[in-house]
Amino acid sequence: MRCPMCGEGSDRVIDSREAPDGDVVRRRRVCEPCGHRFTTYERIETTPLIVVKKDGRRETFRREKLLEGVFKALHRRPVPAGTVHEFARQLEVRLGEGGEREVPSSTLGDRVMEFLRSSDAVAYVRFASVYREFRDIDELLAEVRGLATAPPVVAKDPP
Repeated sequence: MRCPMCGEGSDRVIDSREAPDGDVVRRRRVCEPCGHRFTTYERIETTPLIVVKKDGRRETFRREKLLEGVFKALHRRPVPAGTVHEFARQLEVRLGEGGEREVPSSTLGDRVMEFLRSSDAVAYVRFASVYREFRDIDELLAEVRGLATAPPVVAKDPP
């Protein structure tokens, strides 16, 4: 492992801990030449999950991209970041367990919609307005009315 300060490759591990979800090992290291301390994370390398877009393009699933979209919808909303990260982690695990190497982007969008609907109605409408590509205000209003008249969604097992 190269030191981020001096670039040397001589370091030693001074502490290792498993992350709470068990997916990652956190290692504290110290660079032998310069003494700089830094943290690395180790996770199992898996075959990447491929997301198939509406237009047929394929791209590698990136948890960061999923989180970015969810956090945009949740901007200034009272949903804890830990809840969002746990949703993303469990979604990724479930998708990987399915054995499929390719997943349609609509599957991801639907799962995010379910999560947001059960977490925060405003964030749900924000996300839906982009995801469903409403053509006019009437379509948006119909979605909001449907949300207002629907029975409350009870959070179920994650995706």
